[in-house]
Amino acid sequence: MKVKEKEIEVFVNELKELAFQLGATVRFEKGDFKGGYCIVKESKIIVINKNTNNNRRAVILSTALKELGVDEIYVQPKLRDFIEEMKETL
Repeated sequence: MKVKEKEIEVFVNELKELAFQLGATVRFEKGDFKGGYCIVKESKIIVINKNTNNNRRAVILSTALKELGVDEIYVQPKLRDFIEEMKETL
């Protein structure tokens, strides 16, 4: 799937919304890390380095959503295809 930069930005926002629906908080932090999904004191958190580009953010969010169980909820087909494609780029 060929995706333009503007579309990736929209997808990242939709992925953040999906994470919220699944009970996770998305945080953008500074530091020497790439990011990922974790549980802190029973809170689901997806941490993303604020200096990463939208492509990397999409990969991190897609991977985290797979761990959270995005397969169990309805997701628009175009967004689901995007999640699957991003997962494969790891």
